[in-house]
Amino acid sequence: MPAVVVLGVQWGDEGKGKATDQLGSRIEYVVKFNGGNNAGHTVVVGGEKYALHLLPSGILSPGVVPVIGNGVVIDLEVLFQEIDGLEGRGVDTSRLLVSSAAHVIAPYNRTVDKVTERFLGKRRIGTTGRGIGPTYADKINRVGIRVQDLFDEKILSQKVEGALDQKNHLLVKVYNRRAITVEETVEDLLRHAERLRPYVADTPLELNRALDAGKTLVFEAGQATMLDVDHGTYPFVTSSSATAGGACTGSGVGPTRIDRVVGVAKAYTTRVGEGPFPTELLDDDGEWLRQTGGEFGTTTGRPRRTGWYDSVVSRYASRVNGLTDIVLTKLDVLTGRDRIPVCVAYEVDGERVDEMPLDQSDFHHARPVYELLDGWDEDITGAREWDDLPAAAQRYLEFLESVSGTRISAIGVGPGREATIIKHDLLD
Repeated sequence: MPAVVVLGVQWGDEGKGKATDQLGSRIEYVVKFNGGNNAGHTVVVGGEKYALHLLPSGILSPGVVPVIGNGVVIDLEVLFQEIDGLEGRGVDTSRLLVSSAAHVIAPYNRTVDKVTERFLGKRRIGTTGRGIGPTYADKINRVGIRVQDLFDEKILSQKVEGALDQKNHLLVKVYNRRAITVEETVEDLLRHAERLRPYVADTPLELNRALDAGKTLVFEAGQATMLDVDHGTYPFVTSSSATAGGACTGSGVGPTRIDRVVGVAKAYTTRVGEGPFPTELLDDDGEWLRQTGGEFGTTTGRPRRTGWYDSVVSRYASRVNGLTDIVLTKLDVLTGRDRIPVCVAYEVDGERVDEMPLDQSDFHHARPVYELLDGWDEDITGAREWDDLPAAAQRYLEFLESVSGTRISAIGVGPGREATIIKHDLLD
């Protein structure tokens, strides 16, 4: 059976949770392989809305084993708040597995994140202030705290002390904040240790054995391609690998075991935070997309920046990830538009550019080249087959497929689990 990577094609918030949830009844494992609680999935099941931040969306599917991989950074308090919230609504979370090698967000990481972002002023990145970036920085600098460290207080204390040696100089001498003690940090982390222990596992071993046994696995990305630390709009990116390669490093499953790579894209484009966004709309059309599409962050509530569909970004994401399929979401939001622009290229310094510009400066100054397609007025939220869509909607989808470099295999026409049109089976 296949191993499928599901990731965002744009700047996040494309509906990856819904795409994964669509596969949920047919898969046995869902693995979150990057990011932390700086992003979220909103999944609607039976009219009930669930906002997930750290937990993989497979947590909502009975019989599926949800896995938090080694590439994720974990705020333990947020994790247990989320578990408690789901259990209070009758969701079984006992199947959850957490990698012993995943890094933990220490309280000082959140402090450093917030004060650093304020210090940057106009040069701010637009982080959520949840300590994600500093935790990944600790990981790369080899001073991070891992899940397994919580079960040896002596090692934990030594690692916290090493991390605070430098951070306290920064907090006190640069940011004029009080020093953080080793004791308060260790106490804060240890209060979660015993509750966490039953979930902890050697997840790479578990996942590879599952593949050997013919199980079907889905690897679920946090954030999206254009926020990837290597391939996104650097420095306005996240701190982890949100592309298909990150599924391997963030889970311990080798690339030869991946069968399908499914990209999720909205029928238009959004992003949160700072950074270039060629098709951004700063007018009534942008506000219409925001309000009609409910474009406010799952985790932060921040209003998202909005724009028309950008096929240059889609083609780039197709190449970087080796996409086999696209799941297009929120097609219903465009209902009622007379004409719908689609960005097919950029203009940079008076010249047409059909692919992603080589450097960030050119991308920042890129202006979209649009083609206009006819819109439709019919309500499509009840459509479940391709032939249920109006002809103009079909033509719009066919055009997006032709300019995106990857076939569109599923179309979301509403927020519910069932509001999807399947053109090509994602697991066959």
